[in-house]
Amino acid sequence: MKRNILILLAFALAIPMGFAQKKDAKDYRLSDKDLANVVYVMGQMYPEGFTLDLNTMRQPTEGLMVSYKETQNSFGINDIKKVLKHAHAHENIVGGWYDPDKGDYYFDSNKPFAEDNLAAALAFARENGQHTVYSTKFGINVKSNYEQKDLRIIFDCDMGSSTDDLFALMMLYRYMDMKRCTLLGVIVDRMNRANADAVDVMNNYYGYPNIPIGLERTGVAAPRVFIPYHNMAYARDIEARPLFKRTVGDDGEYMDGYKLYRKLLAEQPDKSVTIVSVGFVTCLAELLQSGPDEFSPLNGVELVQRKVKDVYAMGGVFGDSFEHDYNFTAAIDFSLKFFELMPKDIDIIFSPGEVGDPLYYSAAQIIEDLSWTNSHPIKWIYEFLVEDKFQKMWDPLAVINAVEGDDAIYQISERGWITLTPTGETIFTPDPKGNARYQLPGDASWSDKLLKYIRLMTIQH
Repeated sequence: MKRNILILLAFALAIPMGFAQKKDAKDYRLSDKDLANVVYVMGQMYPEGFTLDLNTMRQPTEGLMVSYKETQNSFGINDIKKVLKHAHAHENIVGGWYDPDKGDYYFDSNKPFAEDNLAAALAFARENGQHTVYSTKFGINVKSNYEQKDLRIIFDCDMGSSTDDLFALMMLYRYMDMKRCTLLGVIVDRMNRANADAVDVMNNYYGYPNIPIGLERTGVAAPRVFIPYHNMAYARDIEARPLFKRTVGDDGEYMDGYKLYRKLLAEQPDKSVTIVSVGFVTCLAELLQSGPDEFSPLNGVELVQRKVKDVYAMGGVFGDSFEHDYNFTAAIDFSLKFFELMPKDIDIIFSPGEVGDPLYYSAAQIIEDLSWTNSHPIKWIYEFLVEDKFQKMWDPLAVINAVEGDDAIYQISERGWITLTPTGETIFTPDPKGNARYQLPGDASWSDKLLKYIRLMTIQH
């Protein structure tokens, strides 16, 4: 309502009095001169930016907006006329945004995309030399001028407890849809075949049925389960038919997690693999302690040192607090081995719990964002299994950091070394030669934007 009132005010300020006195909306036929005045005044009213549909004279509440390169570098009342001419010949949508660095307010003609078609919007933005795609539903800009890297990721999770593992995996599928990374494999650091079967369901649902899955078999015997969704893979409809497809099925076998690590690493070029670890580090510890095998003549430490470029790990408590980190404490013996044996020349970027704590993704929001389908593994969990009203989005933050880069979204600490104590505290010692850094918490606005970004990825299909 506030937006519509402001647009009406723009009409009142920008168009002639006699014209404004017409009674019927269908009588309004704005000339480009009048429209230019309206658009210019809206730029004054919306210093952070606006989008205007010239057909309805309202700001859209749905859709992804991308500027055309033909109207780039347009500012001032005279350039607005050029923008309007282009918009009339295309989708009749214009927008504006203020560049605080240059002190200019830019206007442009926009091409709209469906809110669930982010991959196409980003592709068009890159073709048109645009830095961002704007989501009118969530009110956020998504970076489009990213460097297209050969990013090879192994995702290591403790699937089967908190649902943020599911959303982290979903983010990786969406990044693959955008050609921003390759998911080499998924390691499940939580014993019980059902947890690997849940990953199998996710692989199939999101269109990547052949991504290999490794399963922990000698890790934490009975770790805490926060949300018992591990039986999602066996959900059935009212006629007892499986709801979700699986590739491995009931008769197939999963490779041991550390063995799959060895196989995948041996197949990759040197210093080419990024590990994203969002659960326990049991399989990583086993990998580092492993010896030569049929996949590589190198021992675990040598193999990791040769093939791994960096590690993004969800875990750690930093700052002035001396608290136990859950992921490291739950499997403390494995965690101590991981910190002891991990080669010191490999960068590790930690995503501590306090960064994700404010990102509450409620059950109502999740079901709303998945309303585009009646059959979805995450939606099924929230409709039938989850009693909690929200999930903190800890794990996706490590994935986003790994793909988007260290400077694009996050503030990162100085370099240093991290020591894990036998009781699970992570002690950070600053040192410019250190291999460890960690994400710093953002303010409420930053957290809100990150959650909206995860929600935008959730609605893609």
